[in-house]
This record gives sequence, structure tokens and C-alpha cells, in this order.
Amino acid sequence: MNSLVERDGRRVGALRSAIGVGLLAVLASISAFAALPASAATQEKSPDFGPNVLVFNPAMPPADIQAQIDKVYKVQEHSEFGRERNAFLFLPGDYKVDIPVGFYTEVIGLGASPDAVHIAGNVHSDASLAHNNATCTFWRAAEGFSVTPTGGPVNGTMQWAVSQAVPFRRMHVLGSMVLHQNGGWASGGWMSDSLVDGNVGAGPQQQWISRNSEWGSWTGANWNMVFVGVARPPEGDWPQPPFTRVAATPVVREKPFLVVDADGRFSVRVPELVHDSKGITWRGGETPGKSIPIGRFYIAHAGADTASTINAQLAAGKNLLLTPGIYDLTEPIRVTRPDTVVLGLGFATLRPVEGAAAMTTADVDGVIVAGLLFDAGEEISPVLLEVGPAGSKAGHSRNPISLHDVFFRVGGAGVGRAQANLIVNSSDTIVDHTWIWRADHGAGVGWTQNTSANGLVVNGNSVTIYGLFVEHHQQFQVLWNAPGGRTYFYQSEIPYDPADQPSYTSAAGVNGWASYKVADSVTSHEAWGLGIYSVFRHPGVNLTRAIEVPRAPGVKFHHMITVALDNLGEISNVIDNTGGPTSTKPRITPKVAEFP
Repeated sequence: MNSLVERDGRRVGALRSAIGVGLLAVLASISAFAALPASAATQEKSPDFGPNVLVFNPAMPPADIQAQIDKVYKVQEHSEFGRERNAFLFLPGDYKVDIPVGFYTEVIGLGASPDAVHIAGNVHSDASLAHNNATCTFWRAAEGFSVTPTGGPVNGTMQWAVSQAVPFRRMHVLGSMVLHQNGGWASGGWMSDSLVDGNVGAGPQQQWISRNSEWGSWTGANWNMVFVGVARPPEGDWPQPPFTRVAATPVVREKPFLVVDADGRFSVRVPELVHDSKGITWRGGETPGKSIPIGRFYIAHAGADTASTINAQLAAGKNLLLTPGIYDLTEPIRVTRPDTVVLGLGFATLRPVEGAAAMTTADVDGVIVAGLLFDAGEEISPVLLEVGPAGSKAGHSRNPISLHDVFFRVGGAGVGRAQANLIVNSSDTIVDHTWIWRADHGAGVGWTQNTSANGLVVNGNSVTIYGLFVEHHQQFQVLWNAPGGRTYFYQSEIPYDPADQPSYTSAAGVNGWASYKVADSVTSHEAWGLGIYSVFRHPGVNLTRAIEVPRAPGVKFHHMITVALDNLGEISNVIDNTGGPTSTKPRITPKVAEFP
């Protein structure tokens, strides 16, 4: 471990020296352009990201930076269903600050490499509930910087106590990190393209996925830990410890990210598509790919831009950057041009208000949608995000559509309704981290209030998904209708609130709706690392099977677990008629290693 720290410490130092002259140019250019009128040139040096984006530079007094961070956190610490949205952008350089990351807050380093932005301090996500309970610690993100932890539970250890919808991307921790708060509950998370010099302590984390990451060591396991393309995954095999290890990531492109160059110009880096990859992308200094000047993006602002104004800009050939806020949409945002990039900052939220979709894409190559929260409106939408129209036929294997950190919510902030949340009709699509949630708590929550039949429906061939979290929908959480699909990590709680068995029956003699359903017509499908859990609130409600698949030679499932989290009802089988029932007294968590 020490040699790893020393090696990367030297690399950080060299990179900081290399960017020193450029950093002065960045700061000078920002100062020089601050008073100039907007133009194509000045927009690339000082884009109008609006009041909810704070841009910090290392020349600012640390106390001033800290005061602004603390002001945001005071609002966002417990604002689980609030309206505020925020992003902190750090220009290249060194900082000494404490960054508590609250709800709807994204912390971003603007260097080409994570090591270009270095924070010495306590960057942390804390449990949002009492008793160190992080099971509702949602909707926050850290991306693209390095941190030397000086606080935390132990000096030199970063506390990242999180559950769903918390991206941790392109990060370098010069120390260790823990994925919980003082041993309290935590319920799932995501790490990708990140390096931790020391130990990653999972503790009581119920489930976790790490993709294309590296660390000195990993300790801890609970129900379902998945490692895909990880250079040094922990030793041990399912079911004890419950580790699912996939040596290489078959196909992926990393999420696009903002960058500032030595002349102070902003651009969006679009990483290249890679196959059979392992470990981080930025070991050579930066992530391979192409850069798109920020001037080629339309920068949208909630409250000022409508779907109509945004669609006009997209039709004119612009890419789209959505600044933090809630966008009420009377029609879908329509992405029709190949290779269009749609990037949200600070959990920019799209909410349809007249029963339409929030966003649709054409069946074209290379569209990227990243960093957005889709929140259902009160009038039912047939779908919130549709990738390709129904009946899409084109193949996109050379340049697939990809979705990154796209999150969905039905209810919680108020009554919301959708028939399906995400429908993928385009073949070869890549989904790189999603949480598709029908709310189980908050406002507007109830079996007849926040209605949602399906979380995800896949109609396109050869769709690949990493980090699939889908919860509480009223029929199939996931319905896969096309061949060639692959899922790496699946976490799902079935709905809490069916009042009785007749209202929760999918077919004669079948209790409930399987969480993960592969249609009977599908001949090829494969999935790794699946955990399905029940929390029934009413007596006499059961689920016959967690996973339902056809018997076909090309349909294969690896490493599955079911758990009853309360003392009502059961999941009677893990997959089809295999696995047996869950129980709380005594605790029985059925596991199936391979199926068939």
C-alpha cells in the first residue's frame, strides 16, 4: 500500500507542477473576461451556468469557499425532496476545505485528470437519518478530483456513507475510504473509473457495484458485491463472501465531463468507446476521447427555458447542457441528431406536467444522455425517457447510444404517475448506472397515488446495463423483451404497499409480479449479481418468484440472492421454481449460484 501511495503522490506532484503555469492563465483569463459581454469566445471562458453553479479557483480565500459550501449544505443536508439543485465546480489547483455533500449536490473537478484538482480536507457523505442510517442518503455525486482525507472517522479515511443514485466517478482518494457511517446501515452504491490508494471498507453496505476501479485493498461484504473490470478485486467467491467478479468490462464509454484547459476555455470531454477494459482510464494523464467546445452546447436554465426553446436549439445542431434546477416540461425534449450530448449538472430534474414523456431520442448513433433526474408529474406519462421510437431496427454496435447516471422517481416530492419510467427500443444501448424508483416514502405515496407499472422495459437487441437499481414498481420492475441483453449488478426491492394478494397477482396461481422478467420469446440473456428484497407492509401478500425467465440455452444467470427485510410475507423462490422461500424467523436468505 505504501508504494502505491508514494507512486501516485509523485504523479500528483508532477501533474500539479505541469498545470501551474496553465492555472495562472486560467485565473487570469477568467478575471479578464468577467466584465466582457457574452459572445461565442467569452462563453467558452466564462459560461453562464446560472446561480446554482459555484465555480471555485485556488486563489480564493479558503474561508470564502468554505462559507459558500456551508451555505448550500445548510439547505441540502436534510432536503430529501426539496427543490434546490447545486453544483460545485473546482478549477485546477489545490484547496483546503471541508465539503459535506448534501442532497442534489454534485462536486466536480474541472481538470483533464482527477489529479489536476486536489482537495486536502474532509470530503464526505453523511447518513441522512438517525443512528448512522444512510439508507435514504440519495442524489449526490463526486466526480473528477483527488482528495487527501484529513477528517473522517479515522484521519486519512474518507467517509462515503451512501445508498442509491450517488455516483462516485473519476476520483482519486489519497488514503482510504469507508462506505458507511460508524457501522450504520447503507443500501447500495456505485464507483467507477476511480483509484483509492488505501483500503475500501464496505462494512454493512447491503450491495455495491465497482466498475473499472482500483484500490490498495477491499474489506467487507454483505449480500451482493459486484466487481466488473476491477484491476484487483477482493479474493473469495460467491456465496461466501458474496463477491461476483467479472474480469473485464465488455463494452463501455465513460460519462462525459466538463474540462477547463490552460487558456481558461471550457469544453466537454467525451470518452471513447472501449472493449474488454480493466482499471481506470486516466492512468496516462487524461481519459482518451474527443473534446467538444462549450460553445457547441446550448446551456439551459430552469424557469427560463421551455421544452420548445430547448428543442429549437437541438434541432439547430447544438448539444445540450442543463444547469441545476427543475424543468417543468409541456412536451418532450427531443434528441434527434446523431452524436448529440445531453449533460445535466447538479441533478438537473426533468418533470413532465401534461402527461407526455420528458425526453425521447431518435434511433441514431452515438447519442449520450447523462446526469439527469426524471421526476414523474401528476398526470400519467406513458414513459419518462424513451430511447429510440417503438419498432427501432438499426444496429449501433460501433457507436452505441449510452445513458450515464440517469435517475427516475415516481412520487416522493408529490404525486407522480408513469406507465413505464425508461423504455429502451434502440439496439446496443449502454446504460451505465441508473436508479429507477417508485417512492416508498415522502409525499404523494400510495398504491393508487404514485402509480407506475414498470421501471425498465427493454425492446432493443444486445442492450448492456451496469448498475441497475429498480424498486417498488407495481408490476414487473424490469421487463426484457429482446435478445442479447446483459446486466451487471441488479438491486431491487419489490413494492411495499400491495394491500392484498388479489391486487398483486400477475397470473392464475402466481403471486405478485417477478422483479426481473425475461420474456418467454427471448432466447439469449445473461445477468450477474442480482439481489431482490421484500418489505411487505400488509399481511397475506407473497411473491412467487423474484426472477422469471424462459428455459433456453442462451439464458444464463449468475449469483442471485433474496432477502425478506420484515416479518410479513415471503419471496417463495429466487428464480423460476428454484431457490426456496425467504424467512425472517429464522433468518433465511436463499441463494442460487448458477441458473440453469
